[in-house]
Amino acid sequence: MEIFNILLFFSLLYMYTGSACQLLGKFEMPSIFKAGDIMIGGIFPIFNKQENVIASFERKMQRINCTGFDLRAFRWTQVMMFAIDEINQDEGLLPNISLGYKIMDSCASPTNVLRASFTLVSEQKEEESTTQCHLPLTALVAESGSSQSLAVAGTLGPFKVPMVSYFSTCACLSDRRKYPSFFRTIPSDYYQAKALASLVKRYGWTWIGALQSDNDYGRNGISAFIKEVDKMGVCIAFVGTVLRTYPQSKIIEVVEMIKQSTVKVILAFVPEGDLYPLMKEIVKQNITGIQWIASEAWVTAARPSTPEIFKSFGGTVGFVVRKMAMPKLGPYLKNISPYSPSQSSFVSDFWETMVGCKPCLNCEPLPSANVTRNSQVCTGEEKLNYTDKFFDVTQVRVTYKVYQAVYAIAHAIHKLLFCQKGENSLLRQCLNVSQITPKLVSDQLQRVSFVDGYGENVFFDENGDPPASYEVINWQLREGEVQHVTVGYFSTSTDGTYKLTVKEDNIRWNTGNSIPKAVCSDTCPNGTRKAQIKGRPVCCFDCIPCADGSISNTTGSADCTLCPEEYWSNERRDKCVMKIIEFLSYTETMGIILTALSLFGASLTVAIMTVFIHFRETPIVKANNSELSSLLLVSLFFCFLCPLTFIGEPTMWSCMLRHTAFGVIFALCISCVLGKTIVVVTAFRATLPGNKLAGRFGPVQQRVIVFSCTAVQIVICVLWLIINPPFPEKALKYYNKKIILECNTGSDVAFYAVLGYIGLLSAICLILAFLARKLPDNFNEAKFISFSMLIFCVVWVTFIPAYISSPGKYTVAVEIFAILSSAFGLLLCIFVPKSYIILIKPEKNTKKHLMGKFQKASL
Repeated sequence: MEIFNILLFFSLLYMYTGSACQLLGKFEMPSIFKAGDIMIGGIFPIFNKQENVIASFERKMQRINCTGFDLRAFRWTQVMMFAIDEINQDEGLLPNISLGYKIMDSCASPTNVLRASFTLVSEQKEEESTTQCHLPLTALVAESGSSQSLAVAGTLGPFKVPMVSYFSTCACLSDRRKYPSFFRTIPSDYYQAKALASLVKRYGWTWIGALQSDNDYGRNGISAFIKEVDKMGVCIAFVGTVLRTYPQSKIIEVVEMIKQSTVKVILAFVPEGDLYPLMKEIVKQNITGIQWIASEAWVTAARPSTPEIFKSFGGTVGFVVRKMAMPKLGPYLKNISPYSPSQSSFVSDFWETMVGCKPCLNCEPLPSANVTRNSQVCTGEEKLNYTDKFFDVTQVRVTYKVYQAVYAIAHAIHKLLFCQKGENSLLRQCLNVSQITPKLVSDQLQRVSFVDGYGENVFFDENGDPPASYEVINWQLREGEVQHVTVGYFSTSTDGTYKLTVKEDNIRWNTGNSIPKAVCSDTCPNGTRKAQIKGRPVCCFDCIPCADGSISNTTGSADCTLCPEEYWSNERRDKCVMKIIEFLSYTETMGIILTALSLFGASLTVAIMTVFIHFRETPIVKANNSELSSLLLVSLFFCFLCPLTFIGEPTMWSCMLRHTAFGVIFALCISCVLGKTIVVVTAFRATLPGNKLAGRFGPVQQRVIVFSCTAVQIVICVLWLIINPPFPEKALKYYNKKIILECNTGSDVAFYAVLGYIGLLSAICLILAFLARKLPDNFNEAKFISFSMLIFCVVWVTFIPAYISSPGKYTVAVEIFAILSSAFGLLLCIFVPKSYIILIKPEKNTKKHLMGKFQKASL
């Protein structure tokens, strides 16, 4: 059943449309008309606002009322008429062929522009003899708004009607699959978005607001811009939406959003008609201090370029197509008059806007005494103010693009109609005017390339777009008028690169001469890094100081860089500096003190040795085994000198020497003490009846004990040096800011074996001395040996935990302290009492005194 209904519908449709071309309806719309052999349509937003109407399918649509006469758009209509008149007078372009036009108003409304386009492409009368409908025009110059152009291009595209826009910049119109016959003489927003992004990048604006119109132009423009700036790390704080038909409440909402935001730079990708209500509200609320970036749709518009608007929008910068001077257009515009026989539609509205009164065309002039400039009806004596911007043709921009659009269509028609046989033959017409179809014109437009009367090369790429070139415009107030001053250029090159040139000194910003600052967070200085704030855009961050040992030497660093192992960050965390190299040196206080103690101990040892040599024939020296005493003093001398190998910068030789020399010298020292202890014990035990120990423990046995005990330590040290010797090392583990130069023991087992062996010898000495504690008081050397060994053992037992826990050079200091303490303990306990008797109490240095108490004890 459904298939039958569809077939019935198409049968009826064929019955009504198959036999003749029927005009199904008309829209009552004002137009500017001029007949010609070839007709070109034009659609312009002569009025910029359509009054709200309630549409219903139950009744015929009433005539649309439009308000807000736009002088700028009216001038576009005039330049189209001017260009066609100029072409008709040119004998070389379309000889013997006249171009005609029909120009209609779109009211800047997508619905009204569709009515206008349907009217233009409809037959003016029914042709009953034909079986097809022929389009009455060959091309269309339309429209300024991208939304309006999208509506027309989408409707007329399937019919291959060529449409050349002069001000529709939406990049979406470059889609050849959707809009195969769309062309334009103004660059695409694809390039404008890149230009705007380049401007934002140049001045370091990373936190900006954006406004878009609620149509294809605004949405696509902002979308392209955001896509570009996302690559640069720019954040969009908000995107506000405006439209000329919005109620005041929505406009106020956008204003409040601007007031509550912290942004100082706002991009407005909005047509002038949509932005103007917002501009008035911003001025009304006295919102200042914002740097505005304008799209080409409003940056040079006349209506907002007033001193009043300048209060809030002064210093605006934006991009616009390059200006052109059209001196021939000036006289044409000045001839516009409602009283001229050739006056057209919309001239009365123009006159009323410019002069302030409505021209009376079919009535008697009123007495001039009773009529003022503000009267509703003109007297006929009013004159135009030719100083108005409407008549300024020295720097036209979009007007020039309309002129290029008309000439592009004319050149395409020329290519269709005329052909040339041979290089020297004259042009001849090879196609009749009646044979021209919109599709043929569209095909020729794609290939058209010419230089217009002002020296500009006009052509279209594969997408129907012209080459991109912009001027940077800056709003400046001069002599009470807002001037659009050119301060730079943006252009594309053949290799696809873009170049932005700005004359910095010529710009007057909203903030004066200083470049506005637009950041959510200030750039992190050297020595800090960005720390993202949760829930905020990437442009909003905190600046966190770099951790110790890491730096950032560039502003705005996202991360800190670790310093190399031997370097550390300075206080500002912006530079890696060499770590302080630390070792126990002779020049520092601790090194000086330890060196002085070492030399003092060595000197004291030499002094005592000198005393013993000088008084070698005295009883106390003879009784102390002079051979062992001398060897012990020599070993103590070297014990005091041993710390000197621990002070200074460690080297391979000093590291091997300090540990092995310490081990061998102390083993020799303790071996001598052990020998003396055995001598003392055996000497006094030999006095007992039947005890022959003294005879068995003579000088030879003493030497054997000393050198055999020392030899064991020498073997340990030799094996240590062969297998895994000590070596200098840069220790980084103790301090972050210091490198400790120290001697690594190489083998901890060998190091503690050396200490352990010395400890073993010391323990044996301590035990033997303890056993001899009851010897006679006058010669109880075992008591002093026992006390010295007790000091020695205490020092070295406490040395081990102190050695392990002391970092860096203090480890060396602890080891030196242990060496000096034990050496002083031996020297002071064993030799100082004897030296005291020799030097201070010589009366006790007698054999009788030494033997007195012993004899008393034996009795």
